[in-house]
Amino acid sequence: MSVMVARPMPGRRPAGQRHALIQTAHMRLMILLLLFTAAIIVVLIRLTALAFVSDSGSTRTAMIGENWSRADIVDRNGEPLARTIEAWGIGVHPGKILGDKREIAEKLAQLIPGHDVEYFYQRLTMDVNFTYLEHHVSPSLVTQVHALGEPALTFEKEAERLYPQTTMAAHVLGFLGHNKNDSRIIEGQGGIERAFEERLTSPAERGTPLALSLDYRVQAAMESELSQAMTTFSARGAAGIVLDVDTGEVISMVSLPVFNPNRVGLSGSEQLRNNTTQSVYELGSTFKPLTVAAAIEFGVVKDISRRFDATAPLKVGRFTIHDEAGDPKRWLNMPETLIYSSNVATARIADEIGPQRMQTMFRRMGLDTKPDIELREKGRPLWPKFWARTTTMTTGYGHGIAITPLQLAASYAALVNGGTWRPSTLLKVGPGHPVAPGRKVISDATSYRMRQMLRLIVLKGTGRKGEAPGYRVAGKTGTGEVPSGGGYDRSRNMATFVAAFPIDRPRYVVLAMLDSPQGTKETGGWKTAAWNAAPVVGRVITRVGGLLGVIPDTTLDIDESDLLPLLWQAPGERTADPE
Repeated sequence: MSVMVARPMPGRRPAGQRHALIQTAHMRLMILLLLFTAAIIVVLIRLTALAFVSDSGSTRTAMIGENWSRADIVDRNGEPLARTIEAWGIGVHPGKILGDKREIAEKLAQLIPGHDVEYFYQRLTMDVNFTYLEHHVSPSLVTQVHALGEPALTFEKEAERLYPQTTMAAHVLGFLGHNKNDSRIIEGQGGIERAFEERLTSPAERGTPLALSLDYRVQAAMESELSQAMTTFSARGAAGIVLDVDTGEVISMVSLPVFNPNRVGLSGSEQLRNNTTQSVYELGSTFKPLTVAAAIEFGVVKDISRRFDATAPLKVGRFTIHDEAGDPKRWLNMPETLIYSSNVATARIADEIGPQRMQTMFRRMGLDTKPDIELREKGRPLWPKFWARTTTMTTGYGHGIAITPLQLAASYAALVNGGTWRPSTLLKVGPGHPVAPGRKVISDATSYRMRQMLRLIVLKGTGRKGEAPGYRVAGKTGTGEVPSGGGYDRSRNMATFVAAFPIDRPRYVVLAMLDSPQGTKETGGWKTAAWNAAPVVGRVITRVGGLLGVIPDTTLDIDESDLLPLLWQAPGERTADPE
């Protein structure tokens, strides 16, 4: 009997060997999977690390970009005054620079104006993860810097605040700067940018422009005329205002010297100061109409034909109040007091009004507090601490009390608009911003009398050079010496002319003021308001009257015929001194 032995089939492996091979294959697959997973983890870790490395730069950009995304500011006609535009920021990761840092710094200095080689070399060698090289650059410059081929340089979009009219209305608009407590945050540092910071940066309102009351055409005319006068008369500064008498809207607000909000770092404190709302001045004879209005309103003078002694200087204690040498030395009635701008007659009127009623009138006009307007740059008036008899007399003609030009303009608006004082506003009146109700400060009858007398000042008095044919201008000059060292500096004065037009139906108040103007050959050496500030107002009204909807008409005027018989002129007496 034979025994058969089983032999493996050719090409087949034993079962145990096959199992071992499968296990080996599984092991290799697991190893490959682990290696692949590890590679992915390494990549993720690297990406995360890169994110953290560049975090300072990207986060800063986001913060600045978000904060600078502000609503546009436009004038009352929709013309852009401040806009947010897209720009670029150039940054660098110093630790990742591959090229020669000195060579890169030299190339950057050639491309980016305003910085030298050492500035860029210092930035490229800083021991930080990220730093900016320049903000707010153009796309073309980004292209040129990118062409340098340095991978450590970064380019990020950011917002830029642009003031397309450059210096126009700079003090109204303000400017942007770094927050004092957090330099990463940009915020408004003056003007509308500061006053309406919340409105301009609100996500819900960024897409809606903030419409101001300004008219850029009127603003341009006022700036042009004031700048020319400031140069002609070598003045230290100037201020100008155009105010709507019925709404309180500021149509123009000018302060000189001016600054460029696009390059505010080049300006000093004098340029940044808003002379219309922030600086206070003794505005001289422009106060006389307020005194006359108080006398009529409180019944102190019931008949404007009543005369006051101006034959000689008025002595009160150790003080002497006098008129100019050329003024008529006679008794003057109310219209004549304003036409000749008599200090002596006005002081006598103020003395009869008395300190309490004078203060009441000034307070009604808002002269005891900061100007009522949205801006935060506002000066506090210099209000007398003690109202002695002489204080009452001198404040009657604008000495011993100091206010801002805006407050004077608002007071004149109340004098001519029927007697209603309103706060001033830099926002366009319309839906969402109605006309402020205001308060009644003088009667309609008193307001009409003041319109008549102010018109006579331009027709026959010190305001003649402020006339604009066809526009029926009425106003008052004022030339106040500048306080200095407990007294007054007779070499310096504040020359002011404040007017309203058309006076038969008043719509606008226009004010021009020059700080320390000098006389010229053309003015015969005179440096008073009649020769410098008044002509500015006349030229501005001529330029902008039509733009504001006032059509010149020489056949219209306020009826002052009942006052004309009160005006008496002695032989050889001039109509009025050129105050």
